[in-house]
Amino acid sequence: MYYHKLGQIPPKRHTQFKQPDESLYKEELVSSRGFSGIYSNLYHIYPPTRIKSLEEATPYGSQVAKEYGLKQTHLDTSKIGITGDDYLEARKELLKNNDVTLSLCVPRSRTMDYYYKNAEGDELIYVHDGHGYLRSQFGALEVKQGDYVVIPRTVIYRLEFDSSPLKLLIVESASPIETPRKYRNELGQLLEHSPYCERDIRPPVELITESEQGEYQVKIKKQGHLHHYLYEHSPFDLVGWDGFLWPYAFSIHDFEPITGRIHQPPPVHQTFQGHNFVVCSFVPRLFDYHPLSIPAPYNHSNIDSDEVLYYAEGEFMSRRGIDRGSFTLHPGGLPHGPHPGTVEKSIGAKETHEIAVMVDTFKPLYLTKDALEFVDQGYPMSWTD
Repeated sequence: MYYHKLGQIPPKRHTQFKQPDESLYKEELVSSRGFSGIYSNLYHIYPPTRIKSLEEATPYGSQVAKEYGLKQTHLDTSKIGITGDDYLEARKELLKNNDVTLSLCVPRSRTMDYYYKNAEGDELIYVHDGHGYLRSQFGALEVKQGDYVVIPRTVIYRLEFDSSPLKLLIVESASPIETPRKYRNELGQLLEHSPYCERDIRPPVELITESEQGEYQVKIKKQGHLHHYLYEHSPFDLVGWDGFLWPYAFSIHDFEPITGRIHQPPPVHQTFQGHNFVVCSFVPRLFDYHPLSIPAPYNHSNIDSDEVLYYAEGEFMSRRGIDRGSFTLHPGGLPHGPHPGTVEKSIGAKETHEIAVMVDTFKPLYLTKDALEFVDQGYPMSWTD
């Protein structure tokens, strides 16, 4: 990330910064990796430590289906309906391991009447359908269809959407979600040959300062529970902040694909990285230009990774029976590749207009019990001609 600031801040950090009544603004350092990672300094009207009451925690999350076994898997979530009343209730976990959890969220309500903090995971939200705003301590950020929204852990936020339909793919990571290391120089700037740059990253642009007192509910996720806190003041009581840690949006449509004379492997599509997983973006692009090229991907065996594809838009030339909003899981240990007939059909094609989000994990992924209702039982046999 890069340095950004909004609102009022003192000339020097950790020094006196006074309110109009001569009392001090309350400084808060939000830091990662202890004090050795990226951080931001926030300036509050009220102490961020003062709470009104603490309610009983409630369990939150899905159990894995340990009995499912090793199978090529298609989750036919293309016609999934409402998954819950509000944003947190509607997050239906489908695939998970200790490093990452993949969920779909189709809430009945388009706005949150509470504030939310994930205290143990960074979140990457892909807006499949919808338009609205992410509102956080760091300000207002417009989000729209095709956006990746990166929310570092401990950011307190609310989502407010103003359009239908609304459908979100949520990737929750136990480690920081970052830009790929291979595309950064030693100072962290994205390199000239990176498929996107800082100009494509959209930070919050309008600070929200809620100074009124009352009752403000904050739900905090940690250790498999939601913890319910009640405050007398809004968590959006900031007058300013600066630093490198803040939520941002990046559109999949701003990802510039890397192409070549022959078929390029998935790492050229890498968009984000986390510990033991990567996120890739497949976007409209020209196909390979070797005179004997085969645009369809070749068969391959993943020795040390599970591959998930979420099909967002367009025609998926190497797959049959896949619709918009479906998942496929191709686990390590089994070869996979294009369906019969799709290789020959691809020869001579000049371009593709498909859009898909891929998550490759380097530890096995497990279906949850909530995912079993979407399993396409015939998919493992779909390579039979």
